[in-house]
Amino acid sequence: MTKRKGYWDVIVVGAGNAAHAAAVSACESGARRVLMLEKAPEALRGGNTHYSGGLLRLAFDTPDALLRLIPDVQTEFPDFLAGVAPYPAEAFWSDLRRVTRGGIDPDLGELLVSRSFDTACWMVGQGIRMEAAVSLAAIEFDGEVKWPSGAVVRAVDEGVGLSRMWFEIASRRGVVLRYQTGAQRLIQDGSGRISGVVVRDPDGITRLDAGSVVLACGGFEANPEWRARYLQRPWDMARVRGTAYNTGDGLRMALELGALAFGQWSGNHGTPIDADAPPFGDRHLTDKTNRLSYPLGVMVNTDGDRFIDEGEDFQLYTYAKTGGAILCQPGNVAYQIFDAKVTSLLEPRYVTGDPLVADTLDELIDKLPVGKAQLKASLAAYNAAVGEAPFDPTVHDGLETKGLTPSKSNWAQALDTPPFCAYPVTGGITFTFGGLRIDQNAQVLASDWTPIEGLFTCGEMVGGLFHHNYPGGSGLTSGAVFGRIAGRSAAESALP
Repeated sequence: MTKRKGYWDVIVVGAGNAAHAAAVSACESGARRVLMLEKAPEALRGGNTHYSGGLLRLAFDTPDALLRLIPDVQTEFPDFLAGVAPYPAEAFWSDLRRVTRGGIDPDLGELLVSRSFDTACWMVGQGIRMEAAVSLAAIEFDGEVKWPSGAVVRAVDEGVGLSRMWFEIASRRGVVLRYQTGAQRLIQDGSGRISGVVVRDPDGITRLDAGSVVLACGGFEANPEWRARYLQRPWDMARVRGTAYNTGDGLRMALELGALAFGQWSGNHGTPIDADAPPFGDRHLTDKTNRLSYPLGVMVNTDGDRFIDEGEDFQLYTYAKTGGAILCQPGNVAYQIFDAKVTSLLEPRYVTGDPLVADTLDELIDKLPVGKAQLKASLAAYNAAVGEAPFDPTVHDGLETKGLTPSKSNWAQALDTPPFCAYPVTGGITFTFGGLRIDQNAQVLASDWTPIEGLFTCGEMVGGLFHHNYPGGSGLTSGAVFGRIAGRSAAESALP
């Protein structure tokens, strides 16, 4: 028998960044009884947020606007403002359209871009502390620190810190949290309005009644059956960068009630990671298995061939699709090769890896489990095709290869300075792109394009934002933007 346990103004399913933004926003909007459901045990709480780098992509017109978020940054980086370029809404929009091949829904994109900075300020006002994203994005070259467009600010202590701060804020707000409580199905009243959730917890099956429900429990990246169904091979065998608990429960429950699916259900955010990364995210390493400095070198598969343009763009605009490119290679692995000219520029996360190192390229090739003759020919052809423009990792330097397929469009330096090193990598899945259709209030639409009363969603469950690829830092920003909207809307819907 299903037990009934009390009434809540708003129930939020999930406990990551988007879920917390929704719960706190609901409290701020007048909801007094707010409940968060976390399927994981307390030791594994926080969804994918815990495993993230904590980076927030924001639109801002002048660099000094960032001082609202990181007021003390010039103590650590006296020339910070000189190294940051403005990132107006038009630039954010341009990046979103470019990397998604125009797939982004214009209404959702407008909300994301226009509310990105204000939402970050709101987060700071709630108690989220931020800092310059030096280890994730900054590049120090020729004695200067340069920051990539838009991706400048992160939460203190990255995703671990962001998750911890959100839990502390929600607790102070009076949000009730239940661990090991997985949502099984949504409850509808006679009018079709969502009126609660049936959950499975250590005590059995329980009915929780509510004025409204916010689904914020992630995509289906940790569900191999759904990955095989929607993403197909080789994603069914991919390693999961984050939580093992994002298995598509929220999507399933909503679709069972006739919610409108939206976005690219065959797409996902995939990341180059250490080839020895575990099947699911490591709570201590979090995102430190990432390997995103490939634009500085070359990447080859086990046949000995290059297979992408490593210098197509800065890594924050290509890494989410590059993981998939690696996963599609023989054995689902590749090798990132660098020489001594660039090893000091590799992002700090490479210190968690165990590279193969040699004094000559021939010696390095001998150590790699690849087609050695082909790799020797590939690297010789690459070195011969490198141009003569000045190398500058802080801009698109135009240092490209000539007559090479695939080409390398920027940062194409010859591999000629020992020692040489190679990092084995594979593709890890971060989150899925397919989701639910929502309106401007983050209310879920039914398949007849009418709102489902009392049901809202945010975070990875929002369909229509990302297609094919993803600009780094947009996910946490999206989660906070739409979480804030969903929480406010859910409170307004639930309260008389």
